[in-house]
Amino acid sequence: MVLSKAIEDIRDHQGFICDMDGVLYHGEQLLDGVREFVLWLENSGKRYLFLTNASSYTPLGLKQRLARMGLVINESKFYTSALATAQFLNSQAPGCSAYVIGDSGLHHALNEVGISMNEVNPDYVVVGETRDYNYDKITRAIAFVRNGAKLIGAHPDMTSPSEDGLIPAARALVAPIELATERKAYFVGKPNALMMRTGLRMLGVHSSEAVIIGDRMDTDIIAGIETGLTTVLVLSGVTSRNRIKTFPYRPMYVLDNVGKIVGK
Repeated sequence: MVLSKAIEDIRDHQGFICDMDGVLYHGEQLLDGVREFVLWLENSGKRYLFLTNASSYTPLGLKQRLARMGLVINESKFYTSALATAQFLNSQAPGCSAYVIGDSGLHHALNEVGISMNEVNPDYVVVGETRDYNYDKITRAIAFVRNGAKLIGAHPDMTSPSEDGLIPAARALVAPIELATERKAYFVGKPNALMMRTGLRMLGVHSSEAVIIGDRMDTDIIAGIETGLTTVLVLSGVTSRNRIKTFPYRPMYVLDNVGKIVGK
């Protein structure tokens, strides 16, 4: 198969930052061409990182999840918004405390950098996606923010895909707290440049040598544009070709899935 100039340009990059949900898998199923794409990354000596806004999982949890699908990837290849949030808070206020609405990935990341859980007078209220979300937790978060706690969102995604369709993500869960307190949250995950710069440092490549592959225009693609990466939108996730036209910016390349990069 003769590769198009677009595919050749993508393949010529040294660093690959890839989203996960909608790019690698849906639910518990790998998407077409993912095995071949990851094998190509390994065999070609590319530097790659799976960078996700999902804050529920630890890198080990993500490794185990993909292993259940038959794809073995070292946990060092994963970087999440939970890790980025923990790194941000630790840089801002080492040894601070937080009231956390989120799953184990977010709790673990914060604990690892010495941020303590506080349900009395926290310095921060931190919100990530979780199914364990209720009126009592919202009420407590609102009280803490009104008393001076800073409001942090792990990432700004309003929804995330699931086997049951789109479900509320971190921004949707933060919204009631913002409305009730009239305070705006600071969101750490994509498209925040903090997370992107960390990813590039982990890869050890310059932005001009890297490509970002994602399925969302409002996080993956805008993050790549603002950080100076080559941008590739795949149509295997939440964005359709017609939907692209509604945004005031464009990806450099649009592919059906990551397998197209390796001819699958």
